[in-house]
Amino acid sequence: MHESINVFGEPMEPCSHRPLTGYYRDGHCNTGNSNPALHAVCIYATKEFLEYSKSVGNDLSTPMPQYSFAGVKPGESWCLGGHSFVKAIHDGMAPRIFLHSTHIKMLELIDLETLKQYALDLE
Repeated sequence: MHESINVFGEPMEPCSHRPLTGYYRDGHCNTGNSNPALHAVCIYATKEFLEYSKSVGNDLSTPMPQYSFAGVKPGESWCLGGHSFVKAIHDGMAPRIFLHSTHIKMLELIDLETLKQYALDLE
């Protein structure tokens, strides 16, 4: 696992413990070499985004009890794959995000100024 540092070079804040998120299910958007989808961006889920995500093959809202996954609901935070976030930007459907909970590795996919356009925690 890579060091738990956010896009500002500071210790990363938790994204969500309810639901418990993160590739490592530690509540943080930590990432590492075993996480090719780079689940590193902390999003604020909306109904519109969850519907969009499902329509492009990334169903975050349907419960999967076999994986102890209750499904993400509108109003909850979740660690989204970085490539999915970049696609959502290109499709005009990107959700708002929490930069203090977004891993520095996201800067390998997208620049900080673009990320700031979607930030909820800079207002």
